[in-house]
Amino acid sequence: MSDSEKQWQNDMWPAAGDDAAAGEGAPAGGEAAGKEAGWAPAPAASTAPYGGLYTEAPAAAPGAAPASAAPPARPASSQPAAAPASAYAATYGSGGGAVPPYGAAPAPAAAPTPVAPPKKGGKGWIVGLAVVICLFLLCAIAIGSCTSVFSASMGSLGGLGSVADEVTYGDTVGVINIDGTIQYDGSTASPEGLKAQLDRAEADDNIVAVVLRVNSGGGTATAGEEMAIYVRDFSKPIVVSSASMNASAAYEISSQADYIFTAETTAIGSIGTAMQITDYSGLLEKLGIRIDNITSAESKDSTYGDRALSEEERAYYQQMVDQINATFIEKVAAGRGMTEEEVRALATGLTFTGIDAVENGLADEIGTLEDAMDFAAMLGGVSSYDVIYLQQSGADLSSLLGLMGEDEAQPAQAEEALQAQAALGMAA
Repeated sequence: MSDSEKQWQNDMWPAAGDDAAAGEGAPAGGEAAGKEAGWAPAPAASTAPYGGLYTEAPAAAPGAAPASAAPPARPASSQPAAAPASAYAATYGSGGGAVPPYGAAPAPAAAPTPVAPPKKGGKGWIVGLAVVICLFLLCAIAIGSCTSVFSASMGSLGGLGSVADEVTYGDTVGVINIDGTIQYDGSTASPEGLKAQLDRAEADDNIVAVVLRVNSGGGTATAGEEMAIYVRDFSKPIVVSSASMNASAAYEISSQADYIFTAETTAIGSIGTAMQITDYSGLLEKLGIRIDNITSAESKDSTYGDRALSEEERAYYQQMVDQINATFIEKVAAGRGMTEEEVRALATGLTFTGIDAVENGLADEIGTLEDAMDFAAMLGGVSSYDVIYLQQSGADLSSLLGLMGEDEAQPAQAEEALQAQAALGMAA
């Protein structure tokens, strides 16, 4: 045996010298005897990398072929050929853990690290959806407002106050609402607004009659006078349906219709005229406030409220109120077919119930809006009819310009306008 072979046997023999560590068939006498006899240790099972096993090849027996013909078995410390990736993955998984050194027993697989469940989505999507809906509504409102302003402006320029007029195709009764204070605001409770709708009804051949749905406590005397004239001169039948209140200037308008319906509990009448001038001079004196008015005439500041009226001024304004009230009585008498004395007896400034108004001649019949429409259709010569509400679509162009600050003269004229309204205004 060559020296290299003997050295190899010494390296491969169990270091502890225990006979039990030697392979089967080793000669008796232990490690020394075996070496002298030329025996090689039994092939020991060695752990291959990646958890696999391989067996050491036995040494060549004496007299065998030279070592060059049969290479010696690979020492345990030699690195074997790469094991298949599947064997590695089966032992260590795909987590990229450390690989044990060659020849060492595989480390026990670590318990899998529990993975935290994904967090539930918050309510952010709800907030986002709400924001989107709010933005959509704001855009819709803005578009609608712009459309309404444009339509109202064009309607004012057109004269009828409405662009998208409904079309009538057969016998129709038109209904006009007079709701709120009688004044100059462009609505159907003003001379301009009422006349626009009456002209529209008069120009439509399919509208056979008109019903005025009145719910007003009165307002400015001059506005009521103008509206009463428009109703009086309307060429088609016109009927009034009284709602909760039909008083003062509103009743003056109603008195010019062909027929007046009222509810039993309607407050109707209040024939009379009132003028109000407030004297703040006592309060101003207590506050130490003094106001000097520079006027062109002695009574020019009589309605300013910073001084009391003189006797002459009081008598003058009383005469004015009496004159305005006289025209009121004349119109009611002419419209209701009564004498001025009969109307003057009822011109107490107080309202009557609908029941009393029918008894004293200020109204014709207790009835509803539908009763008024049926009666108007009958006066128009039809029994079957459609209904159309005649009204404006929104603010007119002058109101829009006023809101935009185009009417610069309005603040300067406000005081004079209030004075004129106080002087000529009919009590509500």
